[in-house]
Amino acid sequence: MTEPEYGEAWVYEGIVGAVPGLDLDAKTALVLQFAVFETAVLVLAWVYGLRWAAIAGTVAVVVATAGSALMVRIARGIRRQRTPDAYRRLLFGSNVEVVLAVFSFIALITYLFIIDAGGEQLLETLLGSEPPALAVFLMLLVAWDVCYRISTAWWAGVVALWRSVRFRFDDDARRGLRRVDAETAAFGVLQLAFAPFLVGQPLLLASLLAHVGAVVVVTTLAVVLLRPPAEKSISQSD
Repeated sequence: MTEPEYGEAWVYEGIVGAVPGLDLDAKTALVLQFAVFETAVLVLAWVYGLRWAAIAGTVAVVVATAGSALMVRIARGIRRQRTPDAYRRLLFGSNVEVVLAVFSFIALITYLFIIDAGGEQLLETLLGSEPPALAVFLMLLVAWDVCYRISTAWWAGVVALWRSVRFRFDDDARRGLRRVDAETAAFGVLQLAFAPFLVGQPLLLASLLAHVGAVVVVTTLAVVLLRPPAEKSISQSD
């Protein structure tokens, strides 16, 4: 897959493009991502008899793969527009979404192994009272994948709001950025697929709903605040 220069793409896009010996287009990379993770989920669920893990794992793999597809669409949509360099650098080059993903992943691990120590434990519900090591490894790997995409949705929404407040755009750019912001909101709403599995986990469920609500509110504000140039002579460049 031919990638844009550093600072013009998500970390996810850069990793896919950096795999030695592979030159995958986006569609092939997505199919491969889904096939590898879903096969691993189903095989381990079958070996260890983990029915709920198979269902929850499949939902997580679908969300992560669909999130990858939306990330690629969002990035391409932004690169097609005449957007300021500062906006693209902040969104892609800062790698803040990775930092947010690390914090969210650590928070999830802390919840699973420390906070959720009594009552209806999510880990026990999914993987049994004595979780197999391979199943735990795969669960954490998929959880990281999901945390990264959740953090990316939030960061894309925040930077979109900053962009709309800071810069002005012509009609074509505003139409394109509205589509990008709508896809960012969809990126967040997609994560509601986890809600049914968190009914017995009020803290996780509340965190998920707050995150999705925040992404929708922020991206809506980003769309509302998109403004035309004050004068035709104003440049779009940073």
